[in-house]
Amino acid sequence: MPIVVGHRGASAFRPEHTLLSYEVAIQLGADYIEPDLVSTKDHVLVSRHENELSATTDIADHPEFAARRTAKTINGGRTTGWFTEDFTLAELRTLRARERFPRRRPASAAYDGKAQIPTLEEIVQLAQKHGVGIYPEIKYPSYFASIGLPIEGPLLETLRRYGWDDACDPVFIQSFETGNLKQLRSATRLRLIQLIGAGNGTPYDLLKSGDPLTCDDLITPAGLRQIATYAAGIGVTTTRVVPVGPDGRLGAPTSLVQDAHQQGLQVHVATIRDENVSLPANYRRGDPARPAYSRAAGDVAGWLARLYGLQVDGVLADNPGAARAVRDRLLAGG
Repeated sequence: MPIVVGHRGASAFRPEHTLLSYEVAIQLGADYIEPDLVSTKDHVLVSRHENELSATTDIADHPEFAARRTAKTINGGRTTGWFTEDFTLAELRTLRARERFPRRRPASAAYDGKAQIPTLEEIVQLAQKHGVGIYPEIKYPSYFASIGLPIEGPLLETLRRYGWDDACDPVFIQSFETGNLKQLRSATRLRLIQLIGAGNGTPYDLLKSGDPLTCDDLITPAGLRQIATYAAGIGVTTTRVVPVGPDGRLGAPTSLVQDAHQQGLQVHVATIRDENVSLPANYRRGDPARPAYSRAAGDVAGWLARLYGLQVDGVLADNPGAARAVRDRLLAGG
């Protein structure tokens, strides 16, 4: 049975990576909730999609932190803003979360200012209270290791403290880098997911070491065979499973799901979003001339049914309720 992962919680309805968002995801029927993990200055793991805080918090409204605005190079890209690793947890607790896409999701933006940045421990406690799993992503592993704040050790220590350390436990650990997953394989029995980008770039740790292996190489039969030596599955964009043409319409499915299954790997796809702007043209609904067309809901149920029909093993959805409803209907023969 394919799993439903609440992407950043239920980020269609509440500001992402907040306990509010995770709670709604659980209420909507998610099997797993997904925290993206970064570190504070005092090496506490917290959930943010990136370590720069401007897009998802009110940090710009805090004059006491104005002097900490800075520029950093992370994974080869230059970014200016405020970064989690420059703040203690106590300082981050003074911030409040905001919706990343307020124009697209005004109902979610209504919850701006109502939630703090959660810690990994709080998310684990919430998941165990409600009997769901977690699907954490290690963000920028090489970068955080380079500044003396590696994510992997505190992650495993927290999970072990709450009794999660086995392949049968409801945990998947994901990363776009390869080296940290290979090291984790010898440190834990928890299931690992190799994330693979949509383009033909190179995972950052391989790029840094001069290894020419690309993301396209990783999804070849040889690449999948190598991944199977350390991971339980792959996480890919939906376009890796069903390509999209220049007109936004779907092409013929690739053989990726079958190729991965032959190596014993699960295939989880991201990200399923309700809005027309994020759906293939085949599943957009309404009048494109209307101002609200791009953020209007399309036929996400049809898109989900298509993906489930291609035998994917899991979906990461901003609206896990839709993903759960379609899955359950198909399993019931509807």
